[in-house]
Amino acid sequence: MDGPSGSGKGTISRLVAEHLGWRLLDSGALYRAVGYAAGMAGLDLSDTDAVTRCAASTKIQFRAAPDGGETRVIVNGHDATDELRTETAGAAASAIASVPSVRQALVALQLGFRKAPGLVADGRDMGTVIFPDASYKVFLTASAAERAKRRYKQLKEKGLSVTLSSLQSEIEARDARDASRAVAPLKPARDAVLVDTTGMGIEDVVAKVLAVVKP
Repeated sequence: MDGPSGSGKGTISRLVAEHLGWRLLDSGALYRAVGYAAGMAGLDLSDTDAVTRCAASTKIQFRAAPDGGETRVIVNGHDATDELRTETAGAAASAIASVPSVRQALVALQLGFRKAPGLVADGRDMGTVIFPDASYKVFLTASAAERAKRRYKQLKEKGLSVTLSSLQSEIEARDARDASRAVAPLKPARDAVLVDTTGMGIEDVVAKVLAVVKP
């Protein structure tokens, strides 16, 4: 499952995984976790050697929420789930995800998630680099305005102070940055099914994705 930030791939991936009874990999959370750990360590994100070492040493765990809600992400023993969903964390992830050595440091960790009966992998290069032989590939998209509204609602519900205009500007800037980078750019795999979620409800998107997946 791939697509730009805010296209709904995280939520849809989780619901599809639950429906199928498959494992879930949120690869974006891995990069956000490394960015978070680097920030906590006071590292300069432009120092590629230091960030790569951070990527190799950071301990990242996914834990199911006891109430069946959002999966918790544990970074070096700290529940950093809420911090990882901020735009600041997203920008840090986008910056370090363009570093080849950081991506390489996280490959083995991601491959380890692929186990029976199946895996729903959510992330930028899941279908193009990490799992190029995946049986099903979906690229979710939505307009920048729609994605900004969704992220605004999420962050406001968490009690964070944000503005809709700034979120849309950040999303558009990240789209441009992600699409133009040399490593794992924002683009669908050649055999991916494109699903535009603009104006669609979550249940409708899940149904459309499940129509593609036929285990």
